[in-house]
Amino acid sequence: MLQELFDRPQYSLPADEKAQLLLADLNALTRHHTSYCPGYRRLREALFGGGDAATLSDVPYLPVSLFKTHRLLSVPDADVFKVLTSSGTTGQQVSRIYLDRETARRQTAALTKIMTSLLGPRRLPMLILDSPSTVADRTQFSARRAAMLGMMPFGHSHVHVLDERMELDMDRLKQFLVKFGGEPFLLFGFTFVVLKYFCQRILDRGFDCSNGILVHGGGWKKLEQESVSNAQFKAALRAACGLRRVHSYYGLVEQIGSIFVEGDDGYLHASNFAEIIVRDPVTWDVAPTGSPGVVQVLSMLPWSYPGHSLLTEDLGIVHGVDDSPTGRRGTYFSVIGRVPNAELRGCSDTRMPAGATS
Repeated sequence: MLQELFDRPQYSLPADEKAQLLLADLNALTRHHTSYCPGYRRLREALFGGGDAATLSDVPYLPVSLFKTHRLLSVPDADVFKVLTSSGTTGQQVSRIYLDRETARRQTAALTKIMTSLLGPRRLPMLILDSPSTVADRTQFSARRAAMLGMMPFGHSHVHVLDERMELDMDRLKQFLVKFGGEPFLLFGFTFVVLKYFCQRILDRGFDCSNGILVHGGGWKKLEQESVSNAQFKAALRAACGLRRVHSYYGLVEQIGSIFVEGDDGYLHASNFAEIIVRDPVTWDVAPTGSPGVVQVLSMLPWSYPGHSLLTEDLGIVHGVDDSPTGRRGTYFSVIGRVPNAELRGCSDTRMPAGATS
């Protein structure tokens, strides 16, 4: 089942067929984590009991906050080659995610399938709307650094246009656009950084990014605080530099690789490797289409740690299944905010809700 989900074109599977394939993999992951992660086994047995799930909504889930307080992994310590950490403000606990090479391989392969469906099969010239220091520090494995490194293989001729003080290098930007601006090129950055340090500084300077494709995520909370909606964010970029192709993504360091990318309809879409469930915060039943609730994310990628089914601290709405006007099959949704009183994530968090309002 795992290989079939990789082999099929992204967003091409009807929901029922995808659910059957995904459920088989998720049940296999549940059995694996139950066997090799004692903490997960105790939590699963206490909260959900045993046996395979009959539907995707029956797959046992963990609160994402457990990765801040518990050391959860399902492979020997000797197999762990990297530990990712979520971001957080001073004094906050961070999630620690333990990766082995199999999990990293799955994450890379899945991200490649998702991004090539958006960008096409060839690498594009890449403008990185951040400082080189984001990826230079090899001692840090934060969500922000991981996202940046994960995106860089989809580009070539990489140019960072912000310096160490987050000042925009106008000459470097101009040189990049002179060389590559006449053809499609890729831009990548974190949402708040894109707005504050790029968009607001190029107003009325005549830069033309109309051939660019911006992929962005993270730092949405700061935009919400400034009352900037997703639509306003896009309008500001179009006015500043003519940028029209703008795609946010939603993802967690706890499920890195299985990101949900915004389609041309303005909604986030579940890939072949992942699914989204919205639960009523009172009954914990699956919320009806169009009703807000707590977001649960499912992913077939995590092998080294029990992160395949997580209840997030985000609120979302499923808008439909298999009927997007873009032609994409599967579930499409938006993230509308945080669960009240949930610990706020830092600006490096890989989260950007498509269709969010202030």
